[in-house]
Amino acid sequence: MKLTLVRHTTVDVPKGICYGITDVPLAPTFRSEMDQIRQKLDGERFDAAFSSPLSRCTRLAHAVIPEPEIRTDSRLTELNFGDWEMMTWDSVSDSAEGKNWFADYVNTRCPNGESFVDLIARADSFLTELRQTSFRRVVVFTHAGIIRALMCLLDGKTPDEAFRTPLTYGQITTFNLPK
Repeated sequence: MKLTLVRHTTVDVPKGICYGITDVPLAPTFRSEMDQIRQKLDGERFDAAFSSPLSRCTRLAHAVIPEPEIRTDSRLTELNFGDWEMMTWDSVSDSAEGKNWFADYVNTRCPNGESFVDLIARADSFLTELRQTSFRRVVVFTHAGIIRALMCLLDGKTPDEAFRTPLTYGQITTFNLPK
């Protein structure tokens, strides 16, 4: 199965703010970024389309893919940063909990949130269900965290390798998903 992942477009959030599951607005550049994504996907046909339920993904999905129906799935949301949502990264990194998380973000959960291992488990659950379908070409509108989790699951990258891989807003990444 060909799995095409589209990261959402630029968000309208000041640099240095921690956001994950917070439903943040899109930047004024949405229309031009969406047009670029639409052009890159021109001619692609998909058996199914999935999206994170956050509006930064669903808005893009509905603008780019007229058919088939867009199916939202909460397993495709970004990492839940818990108590750190909408805090500055500086204040997070200055805290004792933040220091612990930065020392081992793979296994350490954010306060009232998730770890990267939790995110990988969500992504794996989605893949397991997807493999049970007859779809041959699937598009997913999602977040950098999910794309990095899938790099670990499908490309065999370590979390550190996945996090060192640049992912720009609106980037399209393709995987071959074995059944």
